[in-house]
Amino acid sequence: MTSTDVKPGSPVQVEFDDNALLTALFGHHDEHLLQIERLLDVTLRYRGNKLEIQGPEASRDIAQRAIRNLYTTLKQGQDVGPGEVQAAVRMAASDDRDGSRISIRTRKRTITPRSPVQAKYLEALARADLTFGLGPAGTGKTYLAVAMAVSDLIQGKVDRLILSRPAVEAGERLGFLPGDLQDKIDPYLRPLYDALYDMLPGEQVTGRLESGEIEVAPLAFMRGRTLSRAYIILDEAQNTSAMQMKMFLTRLGEGSRMAITGDMSQIDLPSGTRSGLGDALDVLNRVEGVEVVRFGEEDVVRHAMVGRIVGAYNARDKQRSAVSGEDMRGSARDTD
Repeated sequence: MTSTDVKPGSPVQVEFDDNALLTALFGHHDEHLLQIERLLDVTLRYRGNKLEIQGPEASRDIAQRAIRNLYTTLKQGQDVGPGEVQAAVRMAASDDRDGSRISIRTRKRTITPRSPVQAKYLEALARADLTFGLGPAGTGKTYLAVAMAVSDLIQGKVDRLILSRPAVEAGERLGFLPGDLQDKIDPYLRPLYDALYDMLPGEQVTGRLESGEIEVAPLAFMRGRTLSRAYIILDEAQNTSAMQMKMFLTRLGEGSRMAITGDMSQIDLPSGTRSGLGDALDVLNRVEGVEVVRFGEEDVVRHAMVGRIVGAYNARDKQRSAVSGEDMRGSARDTD
């Protein structure tokens, strides 16, 4: 693929060397090109194996980089869909031009970051003994942690994969639910199973679960254990108490690594109970080997509507905080 740039403000022309990839690059009924046009306010026209990009210089350059990266993705045998197009534009618009080269290989797919913060998170997961991934739903914090853990397991860097969640929605008192113990806890652990099945063939997931090589269990099952040569993930960590979090953190054994994910805006603990996640972030603030990566609403990589929903809730919460602050200041003035 080659590109020709002329005078500032003039169109950029990109030429491709493999016409067979262009249908997948441009999308069904040119949906990928239309998506790039909407995201960047550019105009894309093609004839044969040449694509012309018109628009403001900055947007034009971002579009060119995004298209180049998508074309490379296709040449590597990977698929391109609307999610990959949005990710390519997001990465091309960031200052981190190299982030798109970071990838995780699992049995079923190759996973690459879809935002600059995801790239930073993958780097932290790769080097740190303990990584915290914080932020709203849809940012990929749990999915990427599971991907890194599966990759390490496949490569033999660890012997076991331990996935855990607090079943706080039922107060960890599951007796009123139907079925045996596994039936009772499975609904709370289902998102972790979903991530596993997205990265490993079903028979491998089943076999590794039966052998104990992969374990998916509620947080209460971690007490009293020392987990050596394992990749350990705690999801929904905002719903742990300080005592539960300390218990979990101290399970870390020789040759193990740990990832903890959570969203401090979605705490379901009883009123007055401090989140163990917030407590751990304060206590471990300066501890060597601990990395914290924070995602924002701009990093949501699910349906675009999810990002708008998160933004609307955040705006509402900020407005309420501002009103509450005004009320408190008003009360203070009244007592002067």
